[in-house]
Amino acid sequence: MAHFAEINANNIVQRVIVVPDAEEANGAQWCANLLGGVWLQTSYNARIRKNYAGVGYTYDPARDAFIAPKPYASWILNDNTCRWEAPIAMPDGAFDWDETQQAWVPI
Repeated sequence: MAHFAEINANNIVQRVIVVPDAEEANGAQWCANLLGGVWLQTSYNARIRKNYAGVGYTYDPARDAFIAPKPYASWILNDNTCRWEAPIAMPDGAFDWDETQQAWVPI
């Protein structure tokens, strides 16, 4: 089964659907014919477009990648993975990011 994401005019993912194996080769066109819109393939293993698309993600055509919404103002996009990273590496253990303190705090 293949997965395809519909993006709007602002490159924001609207929905992600499963496409039958028989339609995978022409999946984007198959989705457009069936449902309208613009569709791009995505994959759970991140071999296609760096990250699995989710509703609200942005498609960046220059990077050919789906990028999650930025979780905190201080986080930085890793250009290689297209994933957001805290300005400080998370220590081992159970922590949550505290944007006010700009630090990881124990859970």
